[in-house]
This record gives sequence, structure tokens and C-alpha cells, in this order.
Amino acid sequence: MALRLLLHFLLPLCVHWVGKEMTVSVLVDVTTAALCSGGSTCAEVIYINGLQQTIVGIFKMVVLPLLGQLADEYGRKPLLMITVSTSIFPIGFADVVDESMRAAAFSCITGLLSASHVLGNILARFLSENCIFEVSIAILIFVPVYMQLFLVETVRQAPRQDQHSTGCTMIFKVLQERCISMKQAGTLVLRSSTLKGISIVSFFYELGMSGISGILLYYLKAAFGFDKNQFSEVLMMVGIGSIFSQMLVLPLVNPWVGEKLILCIALLGSIAYALFYGLAWASWVPYLSASFGVIYALVTPATCAIISNASSSSNQGKAQGFVAGIQSVASLLSPLAMSPLTSWFLSSNAPFDCKGFSIICASLCMMIALCYAVLLKEEKPANEESKNSIEDVEAPLLS
Repeated sequence: MALRLLLHFLLPLCVHWVGKEMTVSVLVDVTTAALCSGGSTCAEVIYINGLQQTIVGIFKMVVLPLLGQLADEYGRKPLLMITVSTSIFPIGFADVVDESMRAAAFSCITGLLSASHVLGNILARFLSENCIFEVSIAILIFVPVYMQLFLVETVRQAPRQDQHSTGCTMIFKVLQERCISMKQAGTLVLRSSTLKGISIVSFFYELGMSGISGILLYYLKAAFGFDKNQFSEVLMMVGIGSIFSQMLVLPLVNPWVGEKLILCIALLGSIAYALFYGLAWASWVPYLSASFGVIYALVTPATCAIISNASSSSNQGKAQGFVAGIQSVASLLSPLAMSPLTSWFLSSNAPFDCKGFSIICASLCMMIALCYAVLLKEEKPANEESKNSIEDVEAPLLS
């Protein structure tokens, strides 16, 4: 039964990831051709990309903490149906996996994410630009249909009251209870030194890595003339390395060394990844940098496992959602600095010749994250009596 539940849970997510990833590399060529009049880059395309990241970051910052609480109260399936988002899968996964196996479980699911990215990039590498978007749309339509038919809810929902409230009353209650919910989620995180520390690590890591991810392909196109084929090859290298480390290496070494050491090693790999890209002196260096994906890919499963182990089963959604919200704040802030800095150093007005200077600056954020990770103290959630002191005062976010 548990195996069937996981199959119906993971299959649509993998298909969703394939559909999303296959458009990533071709979008760079499409937007550059549309905005840069035959050039390899221009300020407009960098700023449009940064604006898109900022808008996405705003919505993620507002919505992700809400999704965690709603998933706890109203179930995983309806939230997944609405968002088809990877922000909720750690919550649903925690429902069907024993606590002692969560690091390996999160490793496997992020390995499946990497495998989906590899498949998406293979499709992008060999399909023509004319049909990539049509294939992607068909794949993405399949996902919610499959979830509706086969996905089983894992949360027992409590009965709700006041279902016939007027529209104005409902809106007021939603806003009021959302503030209360966010305060309670913040209290939950701040009371735990582990959750507080991993939140800081996640913020600085996401600040640097989302900044790099947002401008990387445009940087490679401007600096080395890469097109969708080279983009797909680089992204496939990262994905293949991630599959190896997440699905094979981490489940074997985690029982011996623990999530904290794995997180620190992965952050070191991310720093090397950023520095090689930023200082790339030849067209083969980006491929070398991509090989560090085998190491830094472990940041996500290690982070999810630390959060999961430090929070009770009834607070998984709140803890994961709060940290996801912090990551969203970082993804909102990063393009505000990365877009103008990248555009400046890719232009002829750069103060010195270092096209990847913005990526080097982003690596400083990962260095800060590493410092906090070294100081991280892992702890188990408080006993049931102390947990109830928070949970007893919680009301449903919507009623």
C-alpha cells in the first residue's frame, strides 16, 4: 500500500518536472533573439529575466508559508492539485516515511527530480524549438489529471465550522487567521535552535544559488556563445551527477556521518561550483563547474531531512512552509542585485574584465551559509506535552 501511494505521488511530480525543465534552455535563445536584435546578450533580456524572477519571488514569499499550513489542515492532495508544486512534496513524503529513513527518502526524491531534469534536457537537446513548448504543455496537462484520478489523501481532515459565512466575513477571517498562523509558524521555528539555524543557512544559500541560476545561461551565451544544445549538455551534467549523489551516495553515507556534515560538504561544493563559473577562462570550464553538481545537489535533501527531524509530524507543513517562505524571500531579493551587476559586467562599460563577477559575489552568500551550517546544532522536536502548548492554540487557517 505504501509503495503504491508513493508511486502515485512521485510519478506525476516527475512528469511535471520533465515538462518544466525541457523549456528552460530554449527560453534563453527565444528571449535573446526577441530582445537583443541578433546580439548574444543585452541589458533588456537580463532585466526582463530579473523582473520575472522578482514577480515569482513575491508570489512564493506570500503563498509558500500559507501552503504549508493549508496542507496540514486540508490535506496534501488538494494543495498539490492547485499548485503541482515541489514546495509541498517534502510534507507529503514525511507522512509515509519513517523518521529514521527521511534523509534517504528526501535524497531519493531529489534524485528523481534530477533524473526528471536530465530527461527534460535530453528532450530539449534533440527536439526542435518549434515543438518543445507544445510537448511541454501536453505533459503539464497530464499531471493534474493523473493526480485527480489516482492520488490518495494522506491527511485526516478535521470537520470545519462556519462554512456558510459571508464573503466579507470569510476574507476578514482569512487575513486575521493567516497572521496568527504565520506568527505561530514563526514561533515554532524560533523556539528550535535547529530550525532557526537551518532557516539562516537556507536563506543565504538560496540568495546565492537562485541568483546564479537566474543569470547563468545568459552569462554563458554572452561569454562563450552557448546555445540551447550546450545549455542542455551543461544542465544534463548537473542532473546526472545529482542522480548519482542523491540516490546512491547519500543513503549510504548518511547513517555514518549525519545530515549536518553532508550539508557542510554540499555547501563547499556549491562554493566551488560558483567560483569556477565566475572565473571561467575557456568554454570547457563551465562543464567542469557543472561536475560539482554531484556534491552541491545534496544541499536540498540534507536541509529537508534536518527540518523534518527537528519538527513533529503535526508541524511538518508549518516548518517546511516557513523555511520555504524564507527561501522565497531570498529568491525575491537576489535578482535585485544580480540583474544590474550581471548586465554591467557583460557590457562594454564594465570597470574590469570579469564577465562572471556577479557569480563570484553570489558565492559569498554560500560561504556565509557554510559558516552557519558549521555552527548548526541538531536537536529532536520537543516532547508531546510541550508541542501541545503550541498546537492547542492553533485554529484552522480557513473555516
